[in-house]
Amino acid sequence: MAWEMSSDRPIYIQLVERITRQIVSGTYKPGDRFPSVRELALEAAVNPNTMQRAMAALEAEGLLITSRTAGRTVTEDAKLIESVKKKIATVEYYSFYKSMKELGYSDEEIIRFVKETKPEIEEGGTS
Repeated sequence: MAWEMSSDRPIYIQLVERITRQIVSGTYKPGDRFPSVRELALEAAVNPNTMQRAMAALEAEGLLITSRTAGRTVTEDAKLIESVKKKIATVEYYSFYKSMKELGYSDEEIIRFVKETKPEIEEGGTS
């Protein structure tokens, strides 16, 4: 099944973001062999050159390591993965916080909202 992409941003950036989230969430574990460009391009329904560009960006970030004999693997640098995860979470948090403030919520109301709403959100549901 093709990955969902939006037309408002470059595809390779969306690929980088999606794969990064898969790495930091543990879908791909540290040291795991990473699928080939062709495999992922087929899965995502994108041009292999676009996927190669995304993989190069992930290598430059240090999340993927290329070895001539083993192909690409996910970095084993747990500190790097945790750092990237925290960076993504911080961006998401500030976006949510800013939106809630714009709606007129106080800090206490935001905390109460999160506590009361959390059980209603199903895994894989609203994002």
